[in-house]
Amino acid sequence: MISQAVSGRIVVDATNQRLGRMASRIAKLLLSGVEVVVVNAEKAIVTGSKQAILEKYLKLIRRRQLTSHKVVKVWYPRKPDRLVFYSIIRMLPRDKPRGREAVKKLKVYVGVPKEYEKVEKINFKEACLGEGMSRSGRRIRYMTIGEISRLISGGRSTV
Repeated sequence: MISQAVSGRIVVDATNQRLGRMASRIAKLLLSGVEVVVVNAEKAIVTGSKQAILEKYLKLIRRRQLTSHKVVKVWYPRKPDRLVFYSIIRMLPRDKPRGREAVKKLKVYVGVPKEYEKVEKINFKEACLGEGMSRSGRRIRYMTIGEISRLISGGRSTV
C-alpha cells in the first residue's frame, strides 16, 4: 500500500468491505494527500439486522430542518455511489481547507470503470467481512449498499 501511496492514487475495491471501517481508512488516506478511487461501491456492506439498517436509513431520509419549512436543506443520498461518497466525506473536516482539499481527491464508482479494470485494487484487511462468522460462532447479518439503495429509493433501480 505504501508504494501505491507514493504514486499518488490508490484504487480501493469495496467488495465485502464494512462501510464504516473502510470509510475511516479512506478518510485518513485523503487527509494525508493521497487521491483515492473507490470501485464496486454497491458491494460494500453494512452489518446488522435488515430491519435495524432500514430504520436507520429511512430515519435519515425523513429528517427535516427545523428552521424553515419552505427550504429543505437536509438531504440524504439514495444511490449506492453517493451513499459511500457521503459516508467517507462526512468523516472529514469539511469546514477547514485541508478537509475541502481532501474531498476533491475522492472518486466513487458503481462497478469498475474501464480505466481502472487493469489497475491493482486494494482491500483493507480490518474492514473485510471474512467468512461471515463472528468470533463467538454467530452468523454476521449484513446488507449490501446496493440492496439498501434499492429498498430506500422505493423500488426504483439505482444500481
